[in-house]
Amino acid sequence: MSDEPDIELEEEAGADGGGAKKPGVGLLPKLLKFIAIGLGALVFIVTVAVITFNIMTKGGKSQTVVPQTDAYIAVKKQYSMFTLIGTVNTRTKDPTPWMVSVDMIIGYDLNDNAAATELTSRLYELRDFVRRYFSGKTSSELQPENEGRIKIEIRELLNTTILDRARARTILFNRLDLYEME
Repeated sequence: MSDEPDIELEEEAGADGGGAKKPGVGLLPKLLKFIAIGLGALVFIVTVAVITFNIMTKGGKSQTVVPQTDAYIAVKKQYSMFTLIGTVNTRTKDPTPWMVSVDMIIGYDLNDNAAATELTSRLYELRDFVRRYFSGKTSSELQPENEGRIKIEIRELLNTTILDRARARTILFNRLDLYEME
């Protein structure tokens, strides 16, 4: 009896094409086998790559040290400097006598020949301006913590009252000394 089912299968195969198997019946298991091998190889490659990457980066820590900075520091502009004013000595407006000695430098646009000419031609006006400005201040207004405010104020006054075409871009002090007189 066990032989009968084999005979029936052979008869069905023989009835269709004279003993040939159906096309595609044996192809599906082979295709599934190749897909399984491909997936296995892909899983193996990904696993090896992840393990290698973790070993190379020491567990995900960056090997490159990036310095921490507070902010981007831009390159400061360069200016031509007008230094001919010289040292100006004057008293402050305090009731008790204080003396201030100032050597001021005016920075203007680099290679601005018109500004250099104007500053030179107004040299005596600039000296007078420096003397009047500092004689109108008290010793408490001329303290070192106020130096930034003083520079801004001088620059604005120069640009609005003294200079025509030239523009003062920065004010520097070679010397800004305050003395109490006896």
